[in-house]
Amino acid sequence: MPRLPAPDYPDDVRTRLEADAREIIARYPDSRSALLPLLHLVQAEEGHVTRTGMQFCADVLSLTTAEVTAVATFYSMYRRKPSGDYQVGVCTNTLCAVMGGDAIFEALQDHLGVGNGETTGDGKVTLEHIECNAACDFAPVVMVNWEFFDNQTVASAKRLVDDLRAGAAVEPTRGAPLCTFKDTARILAGFPDERVGAVEASGSAGPASLIGLRLAKGESGAARVVHPRGGGAPQDQPPAEHLSSHDAPQDTSGSDPSHPAGPTAEEGE
Repeated sequence: MPRLPAPDYPDDVRTRLEADAREIIARYPDSRSALLPLLHLVQAEEGHVTRTGMQFCADVLSLTTAEVTAVATFYSMYRRKPSGDYQVGVCTNTLCAVMGGDAIFEALQDHLGVGNGETTGDGKVTLEHIECNAACDFAPVVMVNWEFFDNQTVASAKRLVDDLRAGAAVEPTRGAPLCTFKDTARILAGFPDERVGAVEASGSAGPASLIGLRLAKGESGAARVVHPRGGGAPQDQPPAEHLSSHDAPQDTSGSDPSHPAGPTAEEGE
Protein backbone atom coordinates (compact mmCIF):
# COMPACT_ATOMS: atom_id res chain seq x y z
CA MET A 1 0.00 0.00 0.00
CA PRO A 2 1.52 3.37 -0.98
CA ARG A 3 2.46 5.69 1.86
CA LEU A 4 0.27 8.75 2.28
CA PRO A 5 1.98 12.08 1.59
CA ALA A 6 3.11 14.08 4.60
CA PRO A 7 0.64 16.72 5.76
CA ASP A 8 1.66 20.30 5.06
CA TYR A 9 2.12 23.12 7.53
CA PRO A 10 -0.71 25.65 7.87
CA ASP A 11 -0.30 28.49 5.38
CA ASP A 12 0.86 31.04 7.95
CA VAL A 13 3.43 28.65 9.43
CA ARG A 14 4.75 27.66 6.01
CA THR A 15 5.08 31.30 4.96
CA ARG A 16 7.07 32.08 8.10
CA LEU A 17 9.30 29.01 7.70
CA GLU A 18 9.92 29.76 4.03
CA ALA A 19 11.17 33.24 4.95
CA ASP A 20 13.48 31.74 7.57
CA ALA A 21 14.64 29.08 5.11
CA ARG A 22 15.55 31.68 2.49
CA GLU A 23 17.71 33.46 5.08
CA ILE A 24 19.48 30.22 5.98
CA ILE A 25 20.01 29.09 2.38
CA ALA A 26 21.49 32.46 1.43
CA ARG A 27 24.45 31.77 3.72
CA TYR A 28 25.73 28.93 1.56
CA PRO A 29 27.13 28.78 -1.98
CA ASP A 30 25.36 25.44 -2.47
CA SER A 31 21.80 25.26 -1.16
CA ARG A 32 22.21 21.59 -0.21
CA SER A 33 24.67 22.68 2.49
CA ALA A 34 21.76 24.31 4.33
CA LEU A 35 20.11 20.98 5.14
CA LEU A 36 21.49 20.61 8.69
CA PRO A 37 20.37 24.06 9.90
CA LEU A 38 17.04 23.62 8.11
CA LEU A 39 16.44 20.42 10.06
CA HIS A 40 17.08 22.40 13.25
CA LEU A 41 14.60 25.00 11.98
CA VAL A 42 11.78 22.50 11.54
CA GLN A 43 12.70 20.86 14.84
CA ALA A 44 12.24 24.24 16.49
CA GLU A 45 8.69 24.34 15.12
CA GLU A 46 7.36 21.09 16.57
CA GLY A 47 10.03 19.93 19.01
CA HIS A 48 11.11 17.07 16.76
CA VAL A 49 11.69 16.41 13.07
CA THR A 50 8.38 15.29 11.61
CA ARG A 51 7.51 13.96 8.16
CA THR A 52 6.06 17.39 7.46
CA GLY A 53 9.36 19.00 8.42
CA MET A 54 11.40 16.66 6.23
CA GLN A 55 9.06 17.25 3.30
CA PHE A 56 9.45 21.00 3.79
CA CYS A 57 13.26 20.70 3.73
CA ALA A 58 13.07 18.59 0.59
CA ASP A 59 10.80 21.13 -1.11
CA VAL A 60 12.91 24.21 -0.40
CA LEU A 61 16.19 22.48 -1.29
CA SER A 62 14.90 20.53 -4.31
CA LEU A 63 15.93 17.25 -2.70
CA THR A 64 14.10 13.97 -2.41
CA THR A 65 12.55 13.04 0.91
CA ALA A 66 14.88 10.01 0.93
CA GLU A 67 17.91 12.32 0.88
CA VAL A 68 16.53 14.39 3.74
CA THR A 69 15.50 11.34 5.76
CA ALA A 70 18.97 9.83 5.40
CA VAL A 71 20.48 12.88 7.12
CA ALA A 72 17.75 13.31 9.74
CA THR A 73 18.06 9.68 10.85
CA PHE A 74 21.87 9.72 10.92
CA TYR A 75 22.39 12.45 13.51
CA SER A 76 21.20 11.88 17.07
CA MET A 77 20.67 15.62 17.62
CA TYR A 78 17.50 15.38 15.51
CA ARG A 79 14.59 13.89 17.43
CA ARG A 80 12.25 11.63 15.50
CA LYS A 81 9.43 11.55 18.02
CA PRO A 82 7.82 14.07 20.40
CA SER A 83 10.20 14.99 23.19
CA GLY A 84 10.29 17.15 26.28
CA ASP A 85 10.92 20.84 26.77
CA TYR A 86 14.18 19.83 28.43
CA GLN A 87 16.49 17.15 27.06
CA VAL A 88 18.36 15.84 30.09
CA GLY A 89 21.44 13.93 29.03
CA VAL A 90 23.57 12.03 31.52
CA CYS A 91 27.10 11.31 30.34
CA THR A 92 27.81 7.60 30.75
CA ASN A 93 31.12 7.51 28.92
CA THR A 94 34.11 6.08 30.77
CA LEU A 95 35.20 8.86 33.12
CA CYS A 96 31.73 10.17 33.96
CA ALA A 97 30.54 6.59 34.44
CA VAL A 98 33.20 5.70 37.00
CA MET A 99 32.73 9.05 38.74
CA GLY A 100 29.01 8.37 39.23
CA GLY A 101 27.32 8.93 35.88
CA ASP A 102 25.92 5.40 35.69
CA ALA A 103 24.44 5.74 39.17
CA ILE A 104 22.89 9.10 38.26
CA PHE A 105 21.34 7.73 35.06
CA GLU A 106 19.88 4.71 36.86
CA ALA A 107 18.54 6.88 39.68
CA LEU A 108 16.89 9.35 37.27
CA GLN A 109 15.17 6.54 35.39
CA ASP A 110 13.63 5.35 38.65
CA HIS A 111 12.90 8.88 39.85
CA LEU A 112 11.18 9.97 36.62
CA GLY A 113 9.65 6.62 35.73
CA VAL A 114 11.07 6.67 32.19
CA GLY A 115 13.67 4.76 30.22
CA ASN A 116 16.39 5.95 27.90
CA GLY A 117 15.00 8.33 25.27
CA GLU A 118 11.60 8.50 26.95
CA THR A 119 9.66 11.57 28.08
CA THR A 120 7.79 12.21 31.30
CA GLY A 121 4.00 12.30 31.13
CA ASP A 122 3.91 16.07 31.60
CA GLY A 123 6.07 16.56 28.50
CA LYS A 124 8.74 18.42 30.45
CA VAL A 125 11.75 16.11 30.53
CA THR A 126 13.25 13.64 28.08
CA LEU A 127 15.97 11.50 29.65
CA GLU A 128 18.83 9.98 27.70
CA HIS A 129 22.36 8.76 28.21
CA ILE A 130 24.92 10.59 26.11
CA GLU A 131 28.50 10.13 25.04
CA CYS A 132 31.46 12.31 25.98
CA ASN A 133 30.81 16.05 25.84
CA ALA A 134 34.45 17.09 26.37
CA ALA A 135 33.86 18.12 29.98
CA CYS A 136 35.78 15.35 31.72
CA ASP A 137 37.32 17.79 34.22
CA PHE A 138 33.86 18.17 35.73
CA ALA A 139 32.72 14.54 35.78
CA PRO A 140 30.06 13.43 36.24
CA VAL A 141 28.30 15.83 33.88
CA VAL A 142 24.61 16.25 33.10
CA MET A 143 23.52 18.38 30.15
CA VAL A 144 20.16 20.06 29.71
CA ASN A 145 19.49 21.24 26.16
CA TRP A 146 23.28 21.16 25.65
CA GLU A 147 24.06 23.40 28.64
CA PHE A 148 26.46 22.08 31.29
CA PHE A 149 25.62 20.98 34.82
CA ASP A 150 28.95 19.91 36.27
CA ASN A 151 30.07 17.72 39.17
CA GLN A 152 26.65 16.20 39.67
CA THR A 153 25.51 13.71 42.27
CA VAL A 154 22.40 11.55 42.44
CA ALA A 155 20.82 14.05 44.84
CA SER A 156 21.68 17.15 42.79
CA ALA A 157 20.49 15.53 39.55
CA LYS A 158 17.16 14.64 41.14
CA ARG A 159 16.76 18.24 42.34
CA LEU A 160 17.59 19.45 38.84
CA VAL A 161 14.88 17.45 37.08
CA ASP A 162 12.36 18.26 39.81
CA ASP A 163 13.04 21.98 39.34
CA LEU A 164 12.72 21.66 35.57
CA ARG A 165 9.35 19.96 35.89
CA ALA A 166 8.15 22.51 38.45
CA GLY A 167 9.13 25.47 36.28
CA ALA A 168 11.64 26.74 38.82
CA ALA A 169 14.59 28.86 37.72
CA VAL A 170 17.56 26.64 36.85
CA GLU A 171 21.04 28.00 36.16
CA PRO A 172 23.69 25.98 34.30
CA THR A 173 27.06 25.64 35.97
CA ARG A 174 28.60 27.63 33.14
CA GLY A 175 27.70 28.82 29.69
CA ALA A 176 24.55 30.50 28.46
CA PRO A 177 21.24 30.68 30.38
CA LEU A 178 18.93 27.72 29.94
CA CYS A 179 16.12 27.81 27.39
CA THR A 180 13.64 25.28 26.01
CA PHE A 181 14.60 22.64 23.47
CA LYS A 182 12.62 24.41 20.73
CA ASP A 183 14.46 27.66 21.44
CA THR A 184 17.76 25.79 21.42
CA ALA A 185 16.93 24.27 18.04
CA ARG A 186 16.25 27.70 16.54
CA ILE A 187 19.58 28.98 17.84
CA LEU A 188 21.31 25.95 16.29
CA ALA A 189 19.59 26.81 13.02
CA GLY A 190 21.70 29.96 13.08
CA PHE A 191 19.35 32.63 14.34
CA PRO A 192 20.40 35.19 16.98
CA ASP A 193 20.67 33.99 20.54
CA GLU A 194 18.61 36.56 22.42
CA ARG A 195 19.18 35.18 25.91
CA VAL A 196 20.53 37.78 28.32
CA GLY A 197 24.23 37.13 28.86
CA ALA A 198 24.42 34.46 26.15
CA VAL A 199 27.01 36.32 24.07
CA GLU A 200 29.34 36.81 27.03
CA ALA A 201 28.99 33.15 28.02
CA SER A 202 29.35 31.77 24.50
CA GLY A 203 32.18 29.27 24.24
CA SER A 204 33.15 29.65 27.88
CA ALA A 205 35.34 26.95 29.40
CA GLY A 206 35.40 26.16 33.07
CA PRO A 207 38.38 27.03 35.28
CA ALA A 208 39.47 23.40 35.57
CA SER A 209 39.75 23.13 31.78
CA LEU A 210 41.93 26.23 31.65
CA ILE A 211 44.34 25.39 34.46
CA GLY A 212 46.91 23.91 32.07
CA LEU A 213 46.93 27.14 30.08
CA ARG A 214 47.35 29.14 33.28
CA LEU A 215 50.30 26.96 34.31
CA ALA A 216 51.93 27.45 30.91
CA LYS A 217 51.59 31.21 31.28
CA GLY A 218 53.01 31.14 34.80
CA GLU A 219 49.79 32.49 36.25
CA SER A 220 49.63 30.00 39.13
CA GLY A 221 51.99 27.94 41.25
CA ALA A 222 53.92 25.14 39.64
CA ALA A 223 52.77 21.57 40.04
CA ARG A 224 54.48 19.33 42.58
CA VAL A 225 57.43 17.62 40.85
CA VAL A 226 57.65 13.87 41.36
CA HIS A 227 61.04 12.37 40.44
CA PRO A 228 60.34 9.23 38.43
CA ARG A 229 63.77 7.70 39.12
CA GLY A 230 63.62 8.11 42.88
CA GLY A 231 66.63 10.43 42.79
CA GLY A 232 65.74 12.78 45.58
CA ALA A 233 62.79 13.88 47.62
CA PRO A 234 59.86 15.53 45.86
CA GLN A 235 60.07 19.27 45.65
CA ASP A 236 57.30 20.72 47.77
CA GLN A 237 56.07 23.73 45.84
CA PRO A 238 52.85 25.70 46.20
CA PRO A 239 50.27 23.51 44.45
CA ALA A 240 48.39 24.73 41.44
CA GLU A 241 44.82 25.69 42.18
CA HIS A 242 42.73 22.56 41.72
CA LEU A 243 39.19 23.33 40.69
CA SER A 244 38.09 19.83 39.85
CA SER A 245 38.57 16.34 41.22
CA HIS A 246 41.44 15.66 38.85
CA ASP A 247 45.13 16.46 39.23
CA ALA A 248 46.79 19.41 37.55
CA PRO A 249 49.39 18.59 34.88
CA GLN A 250 52.67 17.27 36.31
CA ASP A 251 56.20 18.00 35.09
CA THR A 252 57.76 15.10 33.18
CA SER A 253 61.31 13.75 33.32
CA GLY A 254 61.99 15.51 30.06
CA SER A 255 61.35 18.89 31.70
CA ASP A 256 63.01 18.04 35.04
CA PRO A 257 66.47 19.69 35.18
CA SER A 258 67.63 17.12 37.75
CA HIS A 259 66.97 14.30 35.30
CA PRO A 260 67.36 15.61 31.76
CA ALA A 261 66.07 13.23 29.15
CA GLY A 262 68.94 11.87 27.10
CA PRO A 263 69.32 9.40 24.25
CA THR A 264 68.61 5.75 24.83
CA ALA A 265 71.50 3.29 24.86
CA GLU A 266 70.74 2.26 21.30
CA GLU A 267 70.66 5.88 20.11
CA GLY A 268 74.02 6.64 21.78
CA GLU A 269 75.85 3.73 20.15
